[in-house]
Amino acid sequence: MSEPKKLYIKTYGCQMNVYDSERMSETLGGQGYVETQSPDDADMILLNTCHIREKAAEKVYSELGRFKGLKAEKPDLKIGVAGCVAQAEGEEIMRRQPLVDLVVGPQSYHRLPEMEARTREGQKALDTDFPEEDKFEKLKNRPKAKRGPTAFLTVQEGCDKFCAFCVVPYTRGAEVSRPADRIIREAHDLVERGVREITLLGQNVNAYHGAGANGDMTLAGLIWELNKVDGLERIRFTTSHPNDMADDLIEAHGTCEKLMPYLHLPVQSGSDRILKRMNRSHTAESYLRLVERIRAARPDIMMSGDFIVGFPEETEEDFQATMDLVEQVKYGYAYSFKYSTRPGTPAAERPQVDPQAADDRLQRLQALITQHQREIQDAMVGRKVSVLFEKSGRLPGQMVGKSEYLHSVHVSEADVAVGELRDVRITGSGANSLAGTLI
Repeated sequence: MSEPKKLYIKTYGCQMNVYDSERMSETLGGQGYVETQSPDDADMILLNTCHIREKAAEKVYSELGRFKGLKAEKPDLKIGVAGCVAQAEGEEIMRRQPLVDLVVGPQSYHRLPEMEARTREGQKALDTDFPEEDKFEKLKNRPKAKRGPTAFLTVQEGCDKFCAFCVVPYTRGAEVSRPADRIIREAHDLVERGVREITLLGQNVNAYHGAGANGDMTLAGLIWELNKVDGLERIRFTTSHPNDMADDLIEAHGTCEKLMPYLHLPVQSGSDRILKRMNRSHTAESYLRLVERIRAARPDIMMSGDFIVGFPEETEEDFQATMDLVEQVKYGYAYSFKYSTRPGTPAAERPQVDPQAADDRLQRLQALITQHQREIQDAMVGRKVSVLFEKSGRLPGQMVGKSEYLHSVHVSEADVAVGELRDVRITGSGANSLAGTLI
């Protein structure tokens, strides 16, 4: 038998890209590839890219440049670019970096086997279409490997919101939801392979409206169907838009046993003027009232959020409104970034905030978020939590997992295996994790 070909995938960005990389690895597994952790011994290198961060495309070109020597040593090495930068840049990638053999957008990666075959014949392969066929259906017969206790499951892709700072509608396309029966079938498959917790993914996951047995199903309806899956112990979802947080989804947080008490609900700014310029279609007040309703349904829910600081035309008064909102919500965790331009988006053409002022605001915001995060973690000491153990820790005999609130929890000298769900008493709070003992 010939040696299996080796595939190296480097994944940038969001959880959806992690999910996509797993699917790409599995579909190429059908072509005889096995994953390797080093590009040095790979027969194919795939960069699964993200267009959200600053200078995303330039960082990809820089990464590709590092492979020139490797390509010279191994002329048969195939190099591909996938994901949102691939979608945005297209054939420009091959023009700027001739060593690239393959460029595939996020809606076309189910065609990788055919594209890989063309590269083996000495051709270049480019596919950045938005094909009509369902890529998930094309991938359903992929090889099935044993999985860890947690998994991502994409249920919705694309975005119709057109926020002024965001490229997602242009790289991922319009909102599309997968049929409910196909998602439930994939969930059963994941559970059979060892998964106990599933995180439902979407650019606007709570805008989910997939076809169900009796018409379109909401995300809450889908969660209730998944709640029936034997062996599935936990359900999460991300990322949400405040405008799509429907009544039935709020109710599910209070009544659905397997839906975890954690919600990522980005607001981006606390200033109504800036929210309007961002085209967010909600106000700070409507967001705060929404948080009140969610907490009324599930008082112990952990909230996390996203913030952009230094958005074009933001004043100190606008920034202070963001600080005020953070002070009211008190997030258990939050992602905060300094605004950077995305070519082709409306905000890129507007007057930019002084970079030093933006840096100063970001530091102040992050200090406040960190303060709240630490206070919430410290308040967990003495409480009982349920922990799904995922891996060994850095110390001998240590095991690490996640609580229902998504806190990282480690226990020492414990007789517990990966995949076990155990009650733990929290005994200590560190910078980014909690310590505990098994009950």
